[in-house]
Amino acid sequence: MKKIWLALASMVLAFSVSAADISEGKQYTNLSKPVASAPDVVEFFSFYCPHCYQFSEVYKVNSTVEKNAPENTNLVRYHVDFLGPLGKDLTRSWAVAMALGVEDQVSPVLFKGIQETQSIRSVDDIRNAFIKAGVKGEDYDAAMNSFVVNSLVSQQQNAVADFQINGVPAMIIGGKYKMKNDGISAKSPEEYAKTYSDIVNQLLLKK
Repeated sequence: MKKIWLALASMVLAFSVSAADISEGKQYTNLSKPVASAPDVVEFFSFYCPHCYQFSEVYKVNSTVEKNAPENTNLVRYHVDFLGPLGKDLTRSWAVAMALGVEDQVSPVLFKGIQETQSIRSVDDIRNAFIKAGVKGEDYDAAMNSFVVNSLVSQQQNAVADFQINGVPAMIIGGKYKMKNDGISAKSPEEYAKTYSDIVNQLLLKK
């Protein structure tokens, strides 16, 4: 855990901040081109991104944000395809996960296969990861080129372009605020995730 914490040292500041003390330029930035039609909370990530792995699987920021968000908050996670040799394939496979409603089952398996074991090296390996996560192979195959999945692939790619995302993890609130991952200090992963979640909720009130 100590090594993981040090690996994320660049994501924290020296001084603690409470959600009540947030200010533009410190914990978040105002987007120059807001997207009015965006979901309430959009997280952009890549299974090839080490910080995304820690953000999701170690710090559990996204699950904490989801758990603590106000009722009826629309939260989505979009995979970017500009990282890694299978980036585009993983974006399509993530669309399959979204269509089947198995994101929480599949995400840790894909992260482990990319970040820990380096066992995912082909599209067949991605499919096998879904099966390992409990998804039937025939369901995966049926969804892969469906209209719904094609639409979700375009939705992810369009959002990346609309928000001009060039680095991950990135979280957008209300289509107008971008969280600054290096603007939050904490003594533990749990504290970081809780503070992050509190700030997201405060920004949701501003949108």
